[in-house]
Amino acid sequence: MTASFESMRVAGSASAPYSVQAVSASIDGAQAKSSFGTYLDDALHAIDARQHAAAARMQEVDSGRSDDLVGAMLASQDATLSFAMLTQVRNKVVAALDDLLKMPV
Repeated sequence: MTASFESMRVAGSASAPYSVQAVSASIDGAQAKSSFGTYLDDALHAIDARQHAAAARMQEVDSGRSDDLVGAMLASQDATLSFAMLTQVRNKVVAALDDLLKMPV
């Protein structure tokens, strides 16, 4: 019985492209790098980049360097919706913190 388990383990490790140690090290590294603050910071930078890109496209259309008005308007709406989503996430986080602070101890 033990020999069959050992042969399964050997066969499984031969067919698996990654070792358990490599996968667990990868997961530990990902957990160490990621936190809610990191995700929030990345989202803020992405939304800021979208707003700057939309402003640049609108400036190009305004100055006559580009005639892509539809693309500029789409970029502007994308930036607006991204900012609205960020505002809603902020409101949910603030409401959750308020609920935590109101909990009896």
